[in-house]
Amino acid sequence: MLELIERIRRDGKNLGNGILKVDGFINHQVDPALMDACGLELAQRFAHVGATKVLTAEISGIAPALTTAHHLHLPVVYARKSKPITMPDTVFLTTAPSHTKGRMVELIVSPEYLAGGEKILIIDDFLASGATIWGLVRLAQAAGATIVGIGTLIEKVFEGGREALKPLGVPIESLAVITAMEGEHIHIANE
Repeated sequence: MLELIERIRRDGKNLGNGILKVDGFINHQVDPALMDACGLELAQRFAHVGATKVLTAEISGIAPALTTAHHLHLPVVYARKSKPITMPDTVFLTTAPSHTKGRMVELIVSPEYLAGGEKILIIDDFLASGATIWGLVRLAQAAGATIVGIGTLIEKVFEGGREALKPLGVPIESLAVITAMEGEHIHIANE
């Protein structure tokens, strides 16, 4: 998607160790117009999968998941990283490594909002190793739901996430595909 790619080119920064800094427009400060355009694009790409709910991880996935869900007229659920007191005692819980935090994080969803028989579209900000998305898959599967698609804003193909998720047999869409990051240069496949 050209709008996102241009923004990565202009404002994205390679911090080394596979970290792409995009927090000025995606995940710390959010550009709502860009997120709406990304959500519309993802919604169009997944309109055919029959999703009944969008699932993402707190917090960076919320903006693209929300705008995608808005355009698909679906509810969005995000996996929390800590359990609030408003959540029931019994929850769906898994862990996943966080590349930017450098540690394992919990992903928690209330069974009130994720149920068997639902068709889940996973939307997140990044597809890197696929570990966070696999965590979301485990949560959905624990609830008895079916994954029908995976969409991300940015994919870093050199981390192997797409290959790791291939056994799911669902469509995987990324709006910007990063093939390499060297020094200050960010190589984008779909420019």
